[in-house]
Amino acid sequence: MITVLKDYVMTLVTLVNQMSPYLLFGFLIAGVLHAFVPHSIYARHLGGNDWKSIVKAAILGIPLPLCSCGVIPTTVSLRKNGASRAASTSFLIATPQTGVDSIAATYSLLGLGFAIVRPVVALVTAMLGGKLVQTFGGKTDKTDTEMECDSCGFSVEHTSLKKKIVETLKYGFINMMQDVGKWLLIGLLLAALISVLVPDDFFARFATTPLVNMLIVLAIAVPMYICATGSIPVALTLMMKGLSPGAALVLLMAGPATNIASILVIGKVFGKRTTLVYLISIMVGALGFGLLIDYALPLSWFKTGMVGMSMESCHAMGASPISITCSIAFVALLMWAFISKFINSVKLKNNSKMKKEYQIKGMVCNHCKANVEKNLAKVAGVNSVTVDLERGIAYVDGNPDDNQIAKTVNDLGYEFVK
Repeated sequence: MITVLKDYVMTLVTLVNQMSPYLLFGFLIAGVLHAFVPHSIYARHLGGNDWKSIVKAAILGIPLPLCSCGVIPTTVSLRKNGASRAASTSFLIATPQTGVDSIAATYSLLGLGFAIVRPVVALVTAMLGGKLVQTFGGKTDKTDTEMECDSCGFSVEHTSLKKKIVETLKYGFINMMQDVGKWLLIGLLLAALISVLVPDDFFARFATTPLVNMLIVLAIAVPMYICATGSIPVALTLMMKGLSPGAALVLLMAGPATNIASILVIGKVFGKRTTLVYLISIMVGALGFGLLIDYALPLSWFKTGMVGMSMESCHAMGASPISITCSIAFVALLMWAFISKFINSVKLKNNSKMKKEYQIKGMVCNHCKANVEKNLAKVAGVNSVTVDLERGIAYVDGNPDDNQIAKTVNDLGYEFVK
């Protein structure tokens, strides 16, 4: 038991040391995109109902570090600000499958091949989904463009350089860490557990039937919630147990792009047809590229340095002073993210005695929080609003109409409970 626990801890430390420099770099770039790229660019380039808008939507969505739930309110806002249905679907598919943080982390653990293929798959599947919507009912409804988008989660334009730098660091190393920290930690813990408990040749026995592996992984990945970055250590450890690179790609693409909660919300907001296109595009893209990797591309492109090695060999590799420093910084930021969320939740609860409380389901990240706060603030009778993301409660100062609050929340794609 002690030996197993020791191996578990050493594996976890090895994964953190390998990923942390790239994670911190990815979070920094995410902060730069958030603070320095005007959000109006997204709506301005997505208004057409043609191939150009579909491709732009995919390209704009790929670097954004939004999860499958967090991308929904952003897409709703873009849609209401004039983005076509086809472009919105393309953005909805491309964004959660990858991001600058996950691309950097993919390179750190899985190598250049996977780091290149992930955004390519996201681009192709997004274009496929957008084209299907364009062909089968993707016309823009004028009624969907009436509400101005000021809540997409991007920064306000015309701010000073100093404020943008502060916003970059705050978003990258606080907000991002709060949003993905829990799921990234779960991914790391699960990866270490798989590494210790699953036999090394577990998936090797299915090596002659990669498609079966992919279908099994797909059946698990579609309903499961796992972020684009958190899926990386899980994919790595499964490959070390014999999972084919193509099947690992299915997990990397389908896992972050879908989950039961997001599927239900997309169905409610965008309709059954768009939801079906969304799912088909992701599954076809993941399976198609998975088969391409296993049957057509050189296996050496997707053989990472750690795959095929024993855990003892990986542990013996050691860590550089830079990776150790980055690991310490990463763990410290992760701890602060959890502590600060708890402190903020307690403060809001203690200061909410004179405010109305509304329970809202479906909020999962700071983009959701900002989206709800900005739109509820527009409701007549609302003086101010603060959302406790941890507990799923909106605290409203004022005397608004509860029905109007409910309508606003539901229109955003969340579920108004009380």
